[in-house]
Amino acid sequence: MNPNLKSLLLSQLTKSNLTLSTTRISHAFTIKNQLSSDPFYVTRILRFYAINNDLLSARNLFDKTPQRSVYLWNSIIRAYAQAHKFSDAFLLFKRMLRSETHPDNYTFACIARACSDRSDVEALKVVHGKVVAFGLGYDFICNSALVSCYSKLDRVDDASYAFRGIEEPDLVLWNAMISGYGNCGNWLKGIELFNRMQSRGIQPDGYTIVGLIIGLTHRSLINVGEMIHTFCVKCGLDLSDHVGSVLVSMYSRCKNMESSYKLFDGLVNPDLVSWSTLIAGFSQGGDHLNALMFFRELLMSGKRADHVLLASVLASSAQLAIVGPGSEIHGYAVRHGCVSEVTVSSALIDMYSKCGFVEIGIKVFKHMPKRNVVSYNTMIASLGLYGRPLDAFGTFDEILKEGFKPDETTFVGLLGACCHSGLVNEGREYFRMMTEEFDIQAKTEHYVHMVKLLGMDGKLEEAYDLIRSLPEPVDSGIWGAFLSCCGNCKNYEFLEVVANHLLENEPRNNSYSVMISNLFAADGRWENVNGLRVMNGGFKGKMPGISWIS
Repeated sequence: MNPNLKSLLLSQLTKSNLTLSTTRISHAFTIKNQLSSDPFYVTRILRFYAINNDLLSARNLFDKTPQRSVYLWNSIIRAYAQAHKFSDAFLLFKRMLRSETHPDNYTFACIARACSDRSDVEALKVVHGKVVAFGLGYDFICNSALVSCYSKLDRVDDASYAFRGIEEPDLVLWNAMISGYGNCGNWLKGIELFNRMQSRGIQPDGYTIVGLIIGLTHRSLINVGEMIHTFCVKCGLDLSDHVGSVLVSMYSRCKNMESSYKLFDGLVNPDLVSWSTLIAGFSQGGDHLNALMFFRELLMSGKRADHVLLASVLASSAQLAIVGPGSEIHGYAVRHGCVSEVTVSSALIDMYSKCGFVEIGIKVFKHMPKRNVVSYNTMIASLGLYGRPLDAFGTFDEILKEGFKPDETTFVGLLGACCHSGLVNEGREYFRMMTEEFDIQAKTEHYVHMVKLLGMDGKLEEAYDLIRSLPEPVDSGIWGAFLSCCGNCKNYEFLEVVANHLLENEPRNNSYSVMISNLFAADGRWENVNGLRVMNGGFKGKMPGISWIS
């Protein structure tokens, strides 16, 4: 072969990428010059076919190569794994195990990542066993892959086992373990690992901080989050948009929206996750006006909202009962092809119903291309709220007909529908069906509806017996429901019992105190009214309602 031509071919094949047409020309050139059996040339050309998503040509080349090196095996397995054709990748791996060519550490690393991408924990454990069987139990590359893959699948105990097999883990592996604990909510273990890492002289980076922060999921952990934030500032760690975004999320989860906004405002180029986190934080914290205002700013900045964010701002519009912003968001969802998303459609149904436009909500429901139990639940709750129990029951029948399994929220909606329409027998039947046929344990919301259903029908004795049958302590919401029934029926027989429970468990709840005082007054028991006023230092009264027309 002409040395110049061979040099030209080598220069082509050592590039990081080739177009498909150039790869085919190079392949033809190797065949013409009898180089198609050389493992180097075959492996390079196979990789270029894989990069160009031509798996058929890559596989043909592999099958026609009689002598297959470990590099060739690794290339074809990686090609199928990266194309998410996991079954083919695993079959080739099994063929390799039966061949004369033994897998190396890169083979196991590749197939472990394939197990992780497929979310197949059992297959990953089998691969782990093979790693040990082939004498690679302490290999850095194998254990690094196993730590990352186990962590990604939230199997931190298995990841920790593999991690202990690494003599000198690098920063990437420390971060993988810390993130693994963070994803599982085990923030304490993550901080222990963080301290060990520093004691070995390894300095953290932004990914370390992200791994620590994602484990702080409860508002009681805000002090821990603030300490990590302070550490970043003191050590001069770059608060990149990625780290800043996670801190914004942490402060939002902990209901500290002031700190969340300050951090957000300091981001140079906040991404969609940062915007979504801030807006969702305002929405979930009850500051719905700010949620809608920042959503408008997001759109004005030129960014495009996804279906999760749309559902969040629709919830804010629903809580404010202002249909204007909600209908504008509906229009945005239609224009950007998000309205077919189940989360968006369900949020639209809820928003229109709470804003007084249930018929539009029904239209949205009927035009949904795909439904799940959440969308059915939303429709049932909306119909029940508007005193249309028969339509709500029909929607429930549709759930069963479509093969969906009703959940506890389904029965909250059904019992609410019965409660709004005074259908005692139907309510009893749905409560029985929930506990006996679907094995769903009744929660506070279910008992509140049952107590109201019985009490408003004058069956106070039965409602009281139901409350007495519950394990202590009984939620104040249930006693509050019973109290309102007593007032509605002008039955003061149980007043002292209810008052004792509510005043003992909710001494600062002025609404309950005012209700109890009014009922005592209605029964002419002024000494009890005066006693309540002395105990509470004078009533502050209930928060006055506000309303406006949009």
